[in-house]
Amino acid sequence: MVHGERRISPAEAGLTEDERLLAPGSRDWLHQDPWRVLRIQSEFVMGFDSLAELGPAVGVFGSARTKPTESLYADGVALGRALASAGMAVITGGGPGAMEAVNKGAAEAGGRSVGLGIELPHEQSVNPYVTHDLLFRYFFVRKVMFLKYSVGFVALPGGYGTFDELFEALTLVQTGKVRSFPIVLYGREYWEPLLEWLTGTVLAAGNVSAADLDNVCVVDTIDEVVARVLA
Repeated sequence: MVHGERRISPAEAGLTEDERLLAPGSRDWLHQDPWRVLRIQSEFVMGFDSLAELGPAVGVFGSARTKPTESLYADGVALGRALASAGMAVITGGGPGAMEAVNKGAAEAGGRSVGLGIELPHEQSVNPYVTHDLLFRYFFVRKVMFLKYSVGFVALPGGYGTFDELFEALTLVQTGKVRSFPIVLYGREYWEPLLEWLTGTVLAAGNVSAADLDNVCVVDTIDEVVARVLA
């Protein structure tokens, strides 16, 4: 145990830091949560210090389940290579699948290949193509790093994690919490049903405006991705 930190109870053993933070409250929080605040603060300091001189970067999201034999993996490699060749760093979640592909392309092109890893209940090591890795305990701290140091976002086909990052970015742009920046969806066949739902159901119900939908575009080629991000 590090001096000044609390001991972890047997009931908490095996839980992630997010689970401990969000667990139903009790009087124990009086003694535990203040130390968590310091840990959260340390993660912000670590991230800011490590990425402050990164330069222009693009955050890329996508499924950890994408296999190296899939065409989407090859597309991810091509995307990472193209962004690096355009002078952009890439920032991914540092995991396998589509994230690994993008990191691989950037690293092989001699670019800056960043991986923002996250503590998960199951082991997930940072992929071998990351040249600059950071490990976070808290998802929300990690999200801030993506948003602060990316000049645009690219979403490759993915699942819940990809949707989470995508809608977080769209919400922050919609509410004016961040400046408007490119949000590009790669793979028309995968993403168009989502955009059709947003237009035909969500917009039709008056729950977003037409201008909100202008904050995202869908493309089918790597050249289009790079052009949109650099526009």
